[in-house]
Formats: sequence, structure tokens, C-alpha cells
Amino acid sequence: MFNADDLKKGFLSDLENVINENNLSDLWKKYFSKQGSIQGLMSGIRNVAKEDKKAYGQFVNDVKTWAQNKYEEKKSEIEKAALKTRYENETIDVTVPSNAQEVGCLHPLTTVKYEMINVFAGMGFEIFEGPEIEDDDHNFTRLNVLKDHPSRDMQDTFWLTDELLLRTHTSPGQIRVMDKEKPPIKVLVPGKVFRSDSDATHSPMFSQLEGLVVDKHITLCDLQGMLDEFVRNMFSDSAKTRLRPSYFPFTEPSVEVDVSCFRCGGKGCSLCKGTGWIEVLGGGVVNKKVLENCGIDSTQYSGLAFGIGIERITMLKYGINHMGKMFENDIEFLKQFKA
Repeated sequence: MFNADDLKKGFLSDLENVINENNLSDLWKKYFSKQGSIQGLMSGIRNVAKEDKKAYGQFVNDVKTWAQNKYEEKKSEIEKAALKTRYENETIDVTVPSNAQEVGCLHPLTTVKYEMINVFAGMGFEIFEGPEIEDDDHNFTRLNVLKDHPSRDMQDTFWLTDELLLRTHTSPGQIRVMDKEKPPIKVLVPGKVFRSDSDATHSPMFSQLEGLVVDKHITLCDLQGMLDEFVRNMFSDSAKTRLRPSYFPFTEPSVEVDVSCFRCGGKGCSLCKGTGWIEVLGGGVVNKKVLENCGIDSTQYSGLAFGIGIERITMLKYGINHMGKMFENDIEFLKQFKA
């Protein structure tokens, strides 16, 4: 009764021209949307005689089912073709040399700082990091560096206000720890410090690692024992220290600490300038006034303190002849420290 040949021929003709997802979408709109041809057939049921409506409805369903099956077959075909093309475009030729990315490494200063911390951590030291902007009281006064003390001039300080400054050493961190904790105290204070000084072995900004021990019966022998262990770990198993009298307002007695030359074994070379010894740090027994400024009974407790320049140790360890090289971010220089 009802002829579907014309619709089917038109559908098949349009289906043959479908080659991608956009064409497929256009076909759907033309035949299956509310304004499409198949939906138009369904709308035409209102013009069919009552006794023919059932047969007409069956006709429309048959056409729709047939068209949908053809559509799904084409859709599957298009999707497979698109997937194949994608796989072909994304194929990796494993024989092509790769553009390998170089793996970075820690900066030599960072490496040495961690090594130093690990040595002292093995002796039971804890870590404290204080602020880089300090006040006069913590940076000088409570460390027994009074307002008219000549060592203030030696510090070449960067003042921010009359009372605030960029810390000239990490010793203020020791004061902050002694304010908060009661003895026994065993702490390391690493960090950046700032002084107006610049040449081959000095920089306006450099790094320090300071140590503080406060307990009963602490002496210079304890200091030398710790530092002997430090230099053996950092330089060589045969390295040892030598203490020379010196002066610091926050320690009494104070010492400069030398390490036996690890290049020549103490015989004398260019590194140790023929002396067999290399100066590496300063330290001493904590001045009683410093302990008392922090509320610690100096008749019951004593302490030792030392300060180590991390750049100094790094330069000695790696044979670097100018401190500035460690701040220039020269890739060729830094590559030398790649493990």
C-alpha cells in the first residue's frame, strides 16, 4: 500500500556520501530529527484514513528501524576509521633517537650544607632556623656586643632602621633557642647572613652553620672532639683540628680552628700555603654573660659554640678558587657537581 522506495533510495544515496562524523551528524538531522524526513512520515498519520492508521504506523516503524540500522552500521564504520587514523598518527617510532632531558642535581652549596647537617645530626644536634631580618638586641647586644663595641664596625652591617638589620651571623638563632628552651641544649642554626664585603673569598650574602651546646661541665675538649669528627667526615679520615687563641665577644675563651691539610697530609702545599694547616671556622666556650642574658645559670651550666662558613667548606672540598662562582648560575660550572 505504502511505497518507501523513494525515501530509502534517497537515504542510501546520502549514506554513501558520509565520510566523517560531521557528515554523519548532517544525516541524522536530515532523517531523524524532529524536522527530519522520517519524523515527517510519522506526522503524516493524521492524513491517513482511520482503518489504515495501524498499517501506516507499522510502515513508518519499519522504515525507521531500517534507516537506524543502516545509520548505526555507518557510524561504527566511521568510528573505526577515525580510530585507525588516530593510531597511525600517534605511532611512535622506537628506533628514532630520543631528545633526552638532562637530570639536574643539587647545587654544591646545598649538597655540602646537607652533608654538614648530617654529620652533626649524628651527634644529636637539632635544627633551628631564625629570621634573616633581626633586631639589634638579638644580633648584637645579648651576644655581648654592646653599642660602643668595636666588633660592630667589623661586621659591616646592612642596617634597615635604627634597630632592624639583615643578620650578620646566625648566632641570634642561638639566643632565640636559649630563650625558649632549658639546658641541655644541642642545636644547629643554618642560614643566610649578610655583610658589606665582596672579594674572591667574601660575598655580601653567604651561608653559615652555627652550633650551640649548653649543659653541665662543657669544655673546649668537647668542642675539639666534635670538630675532629666533623673534619674527618667532610675531608678525610686522617684529618684533625688545631685550636688557636682568638677573640669573639660571645665566647671566652675563643679559638680559631684549623684543619690539617687533606691534600698534602700536613706536609705543605699550595692549598695550605706550605703550613700544613687550613683555617676553617671559629668557636669557643660560650661567654657567661651570653648565658645570663638568656636566663641560664652560668654557675651551673657552660656551653660551646662554633660558626662555620658553608661556602668556605664548599670551596675547600671542591677546589673552588672564587666564591662568586657559586652564585653565578653558570650551567657549565654546576654540571661538574653532577653525581
